[in-house]
Formats: sequence, C-alpha cells, structure tokens
Amino acid sequence: MLDIVDEDDVVVGQERRGEAYARGLRHRCAFVLVKDGEGRTFVHRRTAVKLVFPSLYDMFVGGVVGAGETYDEAALREAEEELGVSGLPRPRPLFKFLYERDGHSWWSQVYEVRCELPVSPQVEEVAWHAFLTDGELERRLAEWQWVPDGLDAFHRLREWRGRPPGA
Repeated sequence: MLDIVDEDDVVVGQERRGEAYARGLRHRCAFVLVKDGEGRTFVHRRTAVKLVFPSLYDMFVGGVVGAGETYDEAALREAEEELGVSGLPRPRPLFKFLYERDGHSWWSQVYEVRCELPVSPQVEEVAWHAFLTDGELERRLAEWQWVPDGLDAFHRLREWRGRPPGA
C-alpha cells in the first residue's frame, strides 16, 4: 500500500502500488545516491521485470515510500535492500521535488549515503552494477538509456550543488 498525496505532498488516501501506477496517482519516492569509499557512484541497470522503467540504467537506488512510512525510513530500507547490505549509515536528505512526466507523478526526496560495505545487489531489482567515477558517469549519460526520473533527479542534484551539466 502507498500513501497517495496531493500537489503539496499531503496524504489524501491510500492505494495498492499497482493501482496507483495504473491510475497515475501521485505518491512518494526516495532516491539515494550511493558513493563508495573512493567517491565513485553506484550505477545499475534495472531488471527487465520491473514495473516501471524496466532494463534502464539508474544512478540512484530507492523506490516507493510505503503507506505510513517516512521518506527517511524508505531511503534506508530501499538502499539496504537494493545494495544487499545491512548496517548502512542513515542516508542524508538533500532536497525534495515533484516529478511529473508521461502519466507518472511522485514527490521525490533525494538523499546521499556513503557505502563502504561490500554490496550484493538484489537480483530481482538489479541486472548489472558498478561503481563509476564522476568522469565515467558523465560519459555514460549520453550512451546509455537512463530512467527518466533518476536522470531528472541527477540534473537537479547537480544544479542544487551549483554544478552545471557536464561539469
């Protein structure tokens, strides 16, 4: 079950995940940018069976916020699940934005976390993964097909940090 929210991120109801997606109901998501001990970014390709954006690349881990769950709780839960780790530090919240495109709508809280633990990503979620340097990630932006919400969040993150695209 997901909390359904309005344009101000106020809960207005609850619905099952599949129904929320099918009807384009606005809900909540957590995006976590994961850096390793060397400052490289965790990047992965989603599995082909994902309900939304199958087989596309993403530079964030995360997912939907469950009904009654906070963004912070979802960020930690999703990051540990997708990375296959336990004992991850609490992700640091950065900013929030409303993602609306192509019939999708969700409030998105962006986080970052440092993961120095060995990762073992969920095979149901992650088809491929690697930690990429900033330069490697920049090169791949034009080469790979990225999830649109994650790419939007990435551009907003660069802007939030005061870095123009390509910098």
